[in-house]
Amino acid sequence: MSFSDRKHRRGPKVLPLLDQKVEDSEHAEGGFDGASYSGAVFNLSTTIVGAGIMALPATLKQLGTIPGLLVILLASMLTEKSISILLRFSKASKTASYSGLAGDTFGGFGRTLLQVCIVVNNVGTLVVYMIIIGDVLSGIWFDGVHHLGVMEEWFGQHWWTTRSSLVLIISLFIFAPLISFKRVDSLRYTSALSVALAVVFVAITAGVVIVKMINGSIQMPRMLPNVVNQASFWKLFTVVPVLVTSYICHHNVHPIENELKDPSQMKSIVHTSITLCTCVYIATSFFGFLLFGDQTLDDVLANFDGDLKIPYSSMIDDLVRVSYVIHLILVFPIVFFSLRLNLDGLLFPHSIPIAYDNRRFYTVTAVLMCFVFLGANCVPSIWDAFQFTGATATVSVGFIFPAAIALKDPHGVATKNDKVMSWIMIVTAVFSNTVAICCDIYNIFNIGGGS
Repeated sequence: MSFSDRKHRRGPKVLPLLDQKVEDSEHAEGGFDGASYSGAVFNLSTTIVGAGIMALPATLKQLGTIPGLLVILLASMLTEKSISILLRFSKASKTASYSGLAGDTFGGFGRTLLQVCIVVNNVGTLVVYMIIIGDVLSGIWFDGVHHLGVMEEWFGQHWWTTRSSLVLIISLFIFAPLISFKRVDSLRYTSALSVALAVVFVAITAGVVIVKMINGSIQMPRMLPNVVNQASFWKLFTVVPVLVTSYICHHNVHPIENELKDPSQMKSIVHTSITLCTCVYIATSFFGFLLFGDQTLDDVLANFDGDLKIPYSSMIDDLVRVSYVIHLILVFPIVFFSLRLNLDGLLFPHSIPIAYDNRRFYTVTAVLMCFVFLGANCVPSIWDAFQFTGATATVSVGFIFPAAIALKDPHGVATKNDKVMSWIMIVTAVFSNTVAICCDIYNIFNIGGGS
């Protein structure tokens, strides 16, 4: 652990004893000698590919095919650049965490503000994951109509097919074991399966498109945005929070790097992961929009709730929904890992690392899990809140903090390109997300006024 991280983490009197304890524990813990390249790629890719993938086809619906795909590529380039800044500046400041870098650059307030943003982003993300899992398995009420979930379709309506029962069962028997690991590398196999399931979703969607192209029931997708008035123009910018949310992974970059056998591989790991996820995103967006056209919903998974007008349509719908639920279940522990780490940093800034204090580790884990579970069961739908989170905390973690660190440049390592790209990230993030928030507020009050 670097000096910059230590000075924010604990008093100097305990440093020598702690360093020896940490070193001994690392050697004694199951013979772990460092994470592999492939395991790191799968873990970082799983951090990236979460619920945001299902909103990407609606991005093409909003922007049109060509601008939509270009914006996805632009978001991937800005994301890779922002992570590159974090890695280089962390090395220059000798810090081993994102919050440590923020503390080294902006002091204790900057460190605390970043950790708050990560906690808000991750809690919102996990609650959304749990709500989606509940919606898919137990169904959802919409406009007074109950849309059956997969479990209700298969087994009928029972006490154990209700949302609260299913989410509780999954939390106790699946989430609890997965979030109990103290190393992110322990999740490499579940992460590999999660990425594979995302690829399965793309393959199924592409297969349905090919079948419908053969029978002539696919129309050409709209290439450009449909701008009919000023309101529709400003609405184009509401896709930015979705794109930022889709690529957010900055909070897990340092934990993954810290466990590598060879930390110098991290830059290559980031590039590989973002390239893999961008390919998945482009394919998902293109085939999803090609399949459903202007009927594409904000969550394309909801489009797989009816007749696809091909053979075995019902079976394909169930396969898509179940595979996606499993994908989200496997993404959950990766996001939870950094949530627990940053909340612990907020609550116990001068204590030893949480991985070496079992009582604190399991207490924080249990409290967080209970909070997410209650949030998912008490809030029927938080998509609007999730959009606000994406436009505030998420964009701060993904773009604003890395750009601000490069502009502050406390160790004089920023290049001219770094500073130019940082200004582009800040201006793009602030302008686009301000417009997105204003559009969301306008839509909320406009809908309320209309009713």
